[in-house]
Amino acid sequence: MKKLLVILIFVIPGISTLSAQYKYLNPEVDLDSRVDDLINRLTLEEKVDQMLMNTSGIPRLNIPPYDYWNEALHGVGRSGKATVFPQAIGLAATFDNNLIYRVSSAISDEARAMYNAAQAAGNYKRYAGLTFWTPNVNIFRDPRWGRGQETYGEDPYLTGLLGVAFVNGLQGDDPNYLKTAACAKHFAVHSGPEKLRHEFNAVASPKDINETYLPAFEALVNAGVESVMCAYNRTNGEPCCASNYLLKEVLFEKWGFKGHVVSDCWALVDFYSDIGHGTVSNVVEAAALALESGINVNCGNTYTALAEAVQKGFVNESLIDERLKPLLKTRFKLGMFDPKDLNPYNSIPYDVVDSKENRALAREAAAKSIVLLKNNGVLPLKNDLDRYYVVGPNSASIDALLGNYFGVNSNIVTFLEGITSAVAPGSQVQYSPGTTLDRKNINPVDWSTGEAAESDVTIVGMGLTRHIEGEEGESISSPYYGDRLDYNIPENQLDYLRKIKSHNKPVIAIITGGSPMNLSEVHEIADAVLLAWYPGEEGGNAVADILFGKVSPSGRLPITFPRSLDQLPPYEDYTMKGRTYRYMTKEPMYPFGFGLSYGSFLYSDLKQSASKIKEGEIVEISCRIENVGKYPSLETVQLYITDDKASVEAPLFSLKGIKSVHLEPGEGKTIVFNISTDMLKLINTQGDAILEKGEFTLGISGSLPTERAIELGASKPLRTKLILN
Repeated sequence: MKKLLVILIFVIPGISTLSAQYKYLNPEVDLDSRVDDLINRLTLEEKVDQMLMNTSGIPRLNIPPYDYWNEALHGVGRSGKATVFPQAIGLAATFDNNLIYRVSSAISDEARAMYNAAQAAGNYKRYAGLTFWTPNVNIFRDPRWGRGQETYGEDPYLTGLLGVAFVNGLQGDDPNYLKTAACAKHFAVHSGPEKLRHEFNAVASPKDINETYLPAFEALVNAGVESVMCAYNRTNGEPCCASNYLLKEVLFEKWGFKGHVVSDCWALVDFYSDIGHGTVSNVVEAAALALESGINVNCGNTYTALAEAVQKGFVNESLIDERLKPLLKTRFKLGMFDPKDLNPYNSIPYDVVDSKENRALAREAAAKSIVLLKNNGVLPLKNDLDRYYVVGPNSASIDALLGNYFGVNSNIVTFLEGITSAVAPGSQVQYSPGTTLDRKNINPVDWSTGEAAESDVTIVGMGLTRHIEGEEGESISSPYYGDRLDYNIPENQLDYLRKIKSHNKPVIAIITGGSPMNLSEVHEIADAVLLAWYPGEEGGNAVADILFGKVSPSGRLPITFPRSLDQLPPYEDYTMKGRTYRYMTKEPMYPFGFGLSYGSFLYSDLKQSASKIKEGEIVEISCRIENVGKYPSLETVQLYITDDKASVEAPLFSLKGIKSVHLEPGEGKTIVFNISTDMLKLINTQGDAILEKGEFTLGISGSLPTERAIELGASKPLRTKLILN
């Protein structure tokens, strides 16, 4: 087909001259030659312009304008109608890389359809392109970070697993073209404080960098992610966007990254601004430093000074050519210089956008993301009770569904709407917000709490929204620029919950938010606690599916919930000691990997193929899991490994495997994990992965295998030993 099209091109009058003159327009020519041909036709000023986030068109070469900045964190964002999937931290709570791949594939379908429509309309504005600055694979090391909601949690293995799935879904599987271009951000060692991000120096040891902060980025690079975004802050004294270690030694030399690097937005200004890093004196020096460091595209306007940098001899034009090549390659791989009919993604119709199928997927993802933290038997509810009372500031809130970096559409289903649509005819649903998100009621008259006494059950939508946590410029109600230095949910919400429960009727708390928070009193007061995260456009229906037993909850916590911030090191300290489930010795409120179900699971019959292992060998470990409960349920089986006799401090636990199994009541299945010696490697103080002889504990469970998890209702884990000779 490709050869036939080329023949047709050459016989069309006028086009034959164009093809002969412009090699970069000929899809039969190899990619490097096409890129070189295009660069050779550009002036210095045009080259510089093509390295900015919002490029100008070049009419003489038939090149339209293009803006690199687009977002697709949990659906195409900021570009109008799109399917809104659960926020990234909610997707992480599914522990399901296959589901994440399906979600990101749906997102990239919509992205292509929206791009096709924008091109047809001549819309080349921001958020109309195919280069998406997602996923965020930073490690959510501290619950105070407001942008932790954008990540896949605190564990490097889980983050890498889900990040790779998301990238694969975004970029597609066509051998010739990218569906969209994904981006691994923010490289690297970046997770707050948000207020200080333009000047902060994150200090991390070689061990922590290579054991915690870099593995997910490496996994995405190995999976072929098209771009990497460098972070605002400094890491060990070097600005991340000018880091010899992170960019040259690790990304380019060690990992062999061949894609393009984009600066975080206006991060290059921090090189010379008064409140930034003070690395250089002015914009020209900043542009030259970024170019020399390997930055291909500038989100911002610093690169407008590159022409002056050439004129002053700070950089050579040949270096601009070198940096421009991988950037243009991305656009060629997206098919932007090829005949439309050659690219299969150009035929994706607009009706896939927020289609019936994608809404069903959003509902499935939201339901699987919800974590049941407590249930004293009140759930699942019958849907034909006399009266349901839905209250709380987040019960009818769209913002409680969205999180940040979101799209919009005309049918975003709130908790109130989802519950109302699920109850049987003859049942009543009443609603009152009762209190605001984060302020005490001014009017002392309160009729709403009295209604709880007359209701069969009260469902309280409470917690956080993007107004309290998120990025520095968006969290308009946050005194901490989006971070959460106060670990508690607003006191007015707790006071309202106390009043509701004072009538001694069943109370179910639905918690929204993208980060850990102090839920100790909520856990004590409520009969059931559901963590819904920011569940997206189908959040209301998904919550109703869980409440009324249409779906058994299966979500798991991708991050530890400490009892208080007093259990953690200082926020600015990037040392992993005392942080996350891997190094936290104090007992948390909710452990990593925890989540209850309507089913009840019994783990038994643990077997392993050998008690000893040598380098390069594989040992098989298996167990039987049976649903001894009353409800069909999905169990997320987790494999943890502990190095019992490490020569340096090692993680208390390391997640190394995940298997999901759906079981009917009374049904049992065997789950198998293969243990390789790579899974037993240790990161030493120099940051090197080494294999040490010794004894290892293997744990299989539905949560982190600790006594706290069992106390909260998790299944008892199975443990065995493995000796490395």
